[in-house]
Amino acid sequence: MAHNLNFNEHTGKYSFFSVQQKAWHDLGQIVTEYPTSAEAIKHAGLDYEVAKLPNTHVLPSGKSVLSKDSFYTFRTDNEEILGGKVGKDYHTVQNKEAFSFFDAIVGGGDGILYETAGALGNGERIFITAKLPGYIRVGKGEDITEKYIFLTTSHDGSGSITAAFTPIRVVCQNTVNAALGNMSNVVRIRHTAGAKQRLEDAHKVMGLANTMSEQLEGIFNGWANVKVSDKEVKKLIQLALCPNKETFDLLKRGAEDELSTLFKNTVENAFSYAMLSDTQQMDTTRGTLYGAYNAVTGYYQNVRNYKDSEAKLQSIVMGGTAQGKSQKAFELCSSFAKGGNDIFLFN
Repeated sequence: MAHNLNFNEHTGKYSFFSVQQKAWHDLGQIVTEYPTSAEAIKHAGLDYEVAKLPNTHVLPSGKSVLSKDSFYTFRTDNEEILGGKVGKDYHTVQNKEAFSFFDAIVGGGDGILYETAGALGNGERIFITAKLPGYIRVGKGEDITEKYIFLTTSHDGSGSITAAFTPIRVVCQNTVNAALGNMSNVVRIRHTAGAKQRLEDAHKVMGLANTMSEQLEGIFNGWANVKVSDKEVKKLIQLALCPNKETFDLLKRGAEDELSTLFKNTVENAFSYAMLSDTQQMDTTRGTLYGAYNAVTGYYQNVRNYKDSEAKLQSIVMGGTAQGKSQKAFELCSSFAKGGNDIFLFN
């Protein structure tokens, strides 16, 4: 699997750090203790600033004219161009400001643990994960999910600042990105004049982490006590991974012979994970609705192949395919738990 980590030629290091274990192709810096935000910035090679200047138009006469509407962004430490064309209203948000957002969530950094951070490409995109205090506990307490906030921002004008509450089930590193009703787990902030202020205020919105944690703990504990058959697990996987209406109609008619080979192989891989993975043999997951849900999230986290780590990040955390399918599985399980067993009973 490829990687897109930034390599800093001045330091001879990759712009990435993690605590206790290498989480990205055995690259970057590993530290044994959780760092402060100032230390994390240096460990991850994010101690650079980004500036914006107008693009230059060279006319046929040789005369150069500065643009009033088109700008570019660059790193001030090595002058690498990060974005070739951003608008006049685009405002840079410095890496240290992104970490300040995390520190503000729990007040001066007390209780928040920086676990990974890094830069991709030439440094045009950065990401940070930080662990929040407390856990989501399922069953008798041995099946725990840690609470994380993930933040990413770009310096090239390609996307908004995104902060997401992303719990991770410890035993298998399954990422939970479920939205509860109208409550989203994601905050997006545009790179406009008020971006810095909104970044500072975003921690107020991220108070949803506490609300979502309580609700998810109740939901998952309920699912751990709902028994499902192997046949129902497979049907849930089929419905959660269903790519289009044509496939859905075939499933509804019971015409599995007409399903695409790609879809059938995907379902079988996820079902095998559901039946064979050690993490699916726990009291909380074996033959339970909670296990069925984890079959889908675990497939995308631990089985599916991605072209590179950035693609995996996009799929699982940044609103890509895996996140969408996991949300579908969450909704199916919620319906089943409320007595909507008919969702599985096509034929």
